[in-house]
Amino acid sequence: MTPSEGPGRRLPDFFIVGHHKSGTTALYEMLRRHPEIFMPSLKEPRFFDADLHAFSRTPQNTGRPQTLDEYLDLFAGASANQRWGEASPSYLRSAVAAGAIAQVAPAARSIAILREPASFVRSLHSQMVQEHVETEQDLRRAFEREQIDRDGRRVRRYSDHIHYTEQLRRFHEAFPREQVLVLIYDDFRTDNEGTVRKTLRFLGVDEHAPVEALEVNPSVSVRSVRLDRAVRSLYSSRSPAARAAKAAVRTLTPGRFHRGALPAIRKRLVYAEQAQPDEQLMAELRARYAGEVAAVSEYLGRDLVAEWGYEGLV
Repeated sequence: MTPSEGPGRRLPDFFIVGHHKSGTTALYEMLRRHPEIFMPSLKEPRFFDADLHAFSRTPQNTGRPQTLDEYLDLFAGASANQRWGEASPSYLRSAVAAGAIAQVAPAARSIAILREPASFVRSLHSQMVQEHVETEQDLRRAFEREQIDRDGRRVRRYSDHIHYTEQLRRFHEAFPREQVLVLIYDDFRTDNEGTVRKTLRFLGVDEHAPVEALEVNPSVSVRSVRLDRAVRSLYSSRSPAARAAKAAVRTLTPGRFHRGALPAIRKRLVYAEQAQPDEQLMAELRARYAGEVAAVSEYLGRDLVAEWGYEGLV
């Protein structure tokens, strides 16, 4: 008997496969509130994207399952009559995830969300600076230096995400098309509830259940990477100085706010609203990715060239 055949243990029924910074976290949070759906509290288990594991060793990526048994343990709290799902936005970018999922869960459904490339790159850069993966705060300089060598492979931190047609084709080759739902980020933003209900229909659960619109992980600017590191260090450290600082925060804040006091201070000191985009740079990014937008428009049979403002670039 394999682990997935054991009593009360099975592989997920669906996967939110990507992309990052395209509403995947908000969709995950909204779906897991549905009574007929179970999604584990660990977002991004990343169990099936083995080809990307060498590139994802950050503090945010600790505690992920390493074995099938550990992965299945994430669903220990699910009931048999619920739809089980997980959200790992890296699966869409991975060259192996679609095939790996299909091999063990051929009936699974997948949900992909695509975002206009220039705004995606800008948002991803902000997130990577926030997580200390990217050290260059200026987007133009960061993009110019996006090509790096990791684990003996040459990768592009931003552009490697934007192979939408190839990525979707991998899932369509691994699964029947009716098992793959492709959403557009703009639809999710303008009609949040309608897009979620479309997803609920796709998953075969009650689409009339209450839906609470959420905005999760909005893009922000980091005022100072050095300051952010210092505040993070204070937040996680157990040194005498750190304990004294935390004690001071507890003294100055009401009891019910103790748990969130340091994160709130960090947010106020370190983060700011995202600055207005450099329109010249955004135009250059659109010109760079115009071919991919034209290709995915044809592939999906939807005029994303017009919707995303790429007319005259292809």
